[in-house]
Amino acid sequence: MKAAMVFAGSGPIVILTSYPSLSDAGLLRGLKEHGVSKFIAYELPLDLVAARYGGHFQVVLNDARDNDDLRVLDVNGDRAFRLFRFSELGPPVMHDDKHPDWTETAA
Repeated sequence: MKAAMVFAGSGPIVILTSYPSLSDAGLLRGLKEHGVSKFIAYELPLDLVAARYGGHFQVVLNDARDNDDLRVLDVNGDRAFRLFRFSELGPPVMHDDKHPDWTETAA
């Protein structure tokens, strides 16, 4: 299991995922299904996330109704942002789906 802070248009969220990387195609599909197609994500140490979220972490981890591949731990961007120091974030993973209405033009 991995934990990550994902910065998207609506602000940061914290997720848990069983995918091997934050750039895994399955995770990208799952995030897109949740309306997140453009983001910068940072992996977080799982033990640190568990300690900061306490019992809520265990509830989300054990929630059988959620998809095992992607679980949203926190949608409160203000809280998520305050809980972690920049030094605790892993290297950034950036993803930007092309918008279906965009057209590329040559300069």
